[in-house]
Amino acid sequence: MTLDEERQAIKQELESMRENGARRQDLSLHACKRLFFDLGIRPSMAAVRDLTQTGSASDIPKDIDTFWERIRSASRVRVGAGTIPKVLEERAGELLGALFEEAMVHARTTLDSEREQIQTQISTAERETREAEIRRQASEEAIRRSDARADAAWERVRALEAELAMANTHGSIHQDSLQSSVRRLEAENETLRKRLETEQSGNAALRDRIDALHVELRQSTEHYAQQIKDAVAEAERRVKPMLVELDSLRSMAATYQSGVRDASRKEFEFIQQIAAAKARGDRLDLQLREQSDELDALTKEVAALRTQQDVDPAIAGLLSALAQSGRLNGEEMETIGTLADGHVLLPSRCPKCQEGEPELSEVDHRYELQCPECEHSSGPGHSRLEAVSRFLAFKPAASAA
Repeated sequence: MTLDEERQAIKQELESMRENGARRQDLSLHACKRLFFDLGIRPSMAAVRDLTQTGSASDIPKDIDTFWERIRSASRVRVGAGTIPKVLEERAGELLGALFEEAMVHARTTLDSEREQIQTQISTAERETREAEIRRQASEEAIRRSDARADAAWERVRALEAELAMANTHGSIHQDSLQSSVRRLEAENETLRKRLETEQSGNAALRDRIDALHVELRQSTEHYAQQIKDAVAEAERRVKPMLVELDSLRSMAATYQSGVRDASRKEFEFIQQIAAAKARGDRLDLQLREQSDELDALTKEVAALRTQQDVDPAIAGLLSALAQSGRLNGEEMETIGTLADGHVLLPSRCPKCQEGEPELSEVDHRYELQCPECEHSSGPGHSRLEAVSRFLAFKPAASAA
């Protein structure tokens, strides 16, 4: 078995003794016995301390002295009087004295060596103690700083708890207000839904009326167009023979002077008939234009109703009011698009000159409102709502001041 294995076995024995309740002195004595008798090593404080892992720098040397005292007590031989010759006793005394001196020299050498080791260990321990003191002071300073931060953190926690309690109170109040607002909005939503259903039913009836008006208008237009066509054909049929006869009468007037008066009279009558036919044609043409204007108005009304049938007038009015007050930006106006155009009314007067009547134009699905008098323009917009809001956004210099 190697030396390291022997030392490991000794450590295991000492650990077993420690578990069985052995004292520190018993552990040190057992380590000294195993070192001296089994390994042939003189027990020293470092060797014993390495095996036992216990004991201070003053206790282990005392345990080693106790071990040597027991060895000397066990090896002491009592010599009876008259058993050993005087010369031999003197020589034995001299030998024992020499051995004692050698033992003393060896003990002093060992003591000095162990004292140096102990002094080195003391210096190391003192250095470690100073470093530990420095670390302790740094730790205490860190603890004080930590305590200060902890106190500040506790103050902050108490302040946050107070704020949290206040926020919870405000939150409950806001929650109650929000619930009442939700209930009010639900009631308004139900009212609006009923109004929407009513408006949808009214729009359905209105669409039926519009379809009937379209059919009646188409029939009236076809009837008036046929009347105009028949009147024009009748006028042409009656005028052409009259013109031929007028030409013949004029040719006969050169030969027959007597027939000039009759020809003049007939010409006057023919002219009256032509004028009457022309007046009738003008009346029919006027009726046709009036019917066309009526058709255009109905067409515009149908287009407006079709744009209005999917939007609540109240919502469209709200959007128009927001746009005219400048509370909708360009992206929001572009998002709304032409949804509320059916409910947007054109201004009757220009806000800049107060005289011109604005005109709305549409080019490539871009709407522009312009005054013909002062040429004040809204610029191209995505919808009538945007054009009207931009046109009305003009503010005179006096009001701006």
